[in-house]
Amino acid sequence: MKDLIPEERIESKIYLIRGQKVMLDRDLAELYGVETRYFNKAVSRNIGHFPGDFMFRLTREEFNNLMFHFGTSNLKSQRVISNWGGTRKLPRVFTEQGVAMLSSVLRSERAIRVNIAIMRAFVKLKQVLATHVEVSRKLRELEQRVCGHDVEIQQIFDAIKKMIEPEEKPMKQIGFRVNDE
Repeated sequence: MKDLIPEERIESKIYLIRGQKVMLDRDLAELYGVETRYFNKAVSRNIGHFPGDFMFRLTREEFNNLMFHFGTSNLKSQRVISNWGGTRKLPRVFTEQGVAMLSSVLRSERAIRVNIAIMRAFVKLKQVLATHVEVSRKLRELEQRVCGHDVEIQQIFDAIKKMIEPEEKPMKQIGFRVNDE
């Protein structure tokens, strides 16, 4: 199952839009192995499965920002949406819950396996973000504790250096007597 779609490929298709981790309809369609129009038709036939917190359409501004993210000229995206992926409508995006709901709409064996892989990618991303948040919190706590203790910390480092570095002692003068024969 892991050979179906590499995890990195799925993770690269998860975006943060409106403060939510989402996937584009065209990316999901590609992963499921169907054309975007057929994917969206299946979703439209089952629109009651997708409330606003499961799926929404991008605004023109969000779409343009996404185009910029992909490295496509904003000028090109201003012309006609159909220049991007052949669609005349703004793309739909699906939250994690929306992706989970897709399993009730797309019922092929491949769709089930892809859905499992996508859900695992969302879980992994949550874990990575949670770790990042925890590390940031701990750094802030440490910074607050250390703030104002610069002099004491420097004294500790100096004391440690003195213990590590050998003390230089002046060499004793040793007199040698040379026998004159």
